[in-house]
Order: sequence, then structure tokens, then C-alpha cells
Amino acid sequence: MFAYPLTDNAELRPLEPWQAADFAAYVERHRAHLAPWLPWAQIIVDEPSARQWLQRYAERQAADSGRIYGIWLDGALVGGTLFRVFDTASGVCEVGVWLSPEAQGQGLVNRAARCMIDWAVDVRGMARVEWRVDATNTRSIAVANRLGMTRDGVLREVFPLNGVRIDLEVWSVLAHEWRATHAEAV
Repeated sequence: MFAYPLTDNAELRPLEPWQAADFAAYVERHRAHLAPWLPWAQIIVDEPSARQWLQRYAERQAADSGRIYGIWLDGALVGGTLFRVFDTASGVCEVGVWLSPEAQGQGLVNRAARCMIDWAVDVRGMARVEWRVDATNTRSIAVANRLGMTRDGVLREVFPLNGVRIDLEVWSVLAHEWRATHAEAV
């Protein structure tokens, strides 16, 4: 089984349709925390809806247009990361992340996002990695900053979420910027 270690007790591994019951239970436990930022937290309400959502990502992975991974801490699902957009023709992808409150503050989001960006840039040859975030989500904006991303701009009132049209900040890092930052760190 594929697993990428994030820390001594945390790992990143595929989140697949056969794990729908665990994912549905995770969403149910953390819906109040996830729903302000993630539209799918409202539509995943049981095992069948979780299986359907995960199946879409399995199909997207097969089509090379998206992927989803879970973050496990001490064997428990505590979050995840995905390529919501993965466009190999244009060389652009978008990374998204989420994490349970009890798992925050351990650097798991940063490590998982770095793993995703490394793979997208170094293995798949992506030219641009985006990070799209609700303009009020200060924790996610802080992650984009820590990743060395540049704020490209704001898509004003781009879509409705929980009855409110939200502003979405677009952050990005270009492949040559990512490589330069990592070459300096070595």
C-alpha cells in the first residue's frame, strides 16, 4: 500500500471509494468545522454520498485530471488534500487541503501540501500550482504564505457558499520559483 510519511505518526495515503464509511463518519464528526470553507461538507451526508464523491475522484485520477489523499494521524483519518484541478495540457493544477481541529498545529497541512506540490512540479511537470481560498480563511492564507506562494488576486463573489457569495483569493507558485526555493533549502 502507498503511504508517504509526514511525521513519525502521520502519513499521507490515497483516499478511495472503499473508504467511504470512514470518510462519511469523518465528515459527520467535523461538518461544523469544514462547512464554512468546503462545499462538499454539506453534500457528503452518509456512506453512499461519500462513496459517490470519492468515486468521482477515482475516475478523475484514472483520467489524470484530479486526485485525493487522506491525512492519517496515529491511524485515524484527520484530514486530506486533493488536486481539485489537474490540467496536464496547460500545466496548471490546484491543491486543496483540510484538517480536523485536533490535528492542527503539527505542520501536517504544510507537509502534505509540500508533498503534493513537489510531485506536481518535479514528477508531473506542472508549471503552475494554485491555492484558492475563501478570503476570510486566515489559516489557509497563512499556509499559502508559508509555502512561498504569491497572491495573484481576488475573484469577488465568485460562488455561493452557505447562502453568501464569497470572495476567493487565488495564490500560486510557479515551477521555477518552487525549485529555486527548494534548491536554496538544500
